[in-house]
Amino acid sequence: MTAQLEALPYRHVLTLPAEPAAVRVARETAEQALVEWGIGLRHPVVDPALLILSELVTNSVRHAAVLSPQLTVIYAAGRDCLAFAVHDRHPYQPPLYASVTGTGAGGLGTVMELTLGLGGTAVVRGDADGRGKSIWITLPL
Repeated sequence: MTAQLEALPYRHVLTLPAEPAAVRVARETAEQALVEWGIGLRHPVVDPALLILSELVTNSVRHAAVLSPQLTVIYAAGRDCLAFAVHDRHPYQPPLYASVTGTGAGGLGTVMELTLGLGGTAVVRGDADGRGKSIWITLPL
């Protein structure tokens, strides 16, 4: 899983209103993209990846919508790697790895447990202006 994100040949970007329906649309779009890219929906990484994606979109809808009326989901894949990000324009950058051992971490705890259990990585990347962030998840295929 050493692929650089820029080198991943498959990409899709989706911008949605930060509303509850975004969770379903982001998940359905992920399923469609995976099938188009030749990654079967029965691949053992797909169900956990969809759950991780759903949790991240839910967090943006619940916690960032007040400052970010839209969110963007970036999907990418290659031969041995699946990556996706959820971006919003809320400045708070959650401490992802603290949620692994933290109490009451909720959805981020689940995200990190699944990501690390699959041998993946997670990173928060702040926007250059400090007013937003993306949470990137990379999983081996």
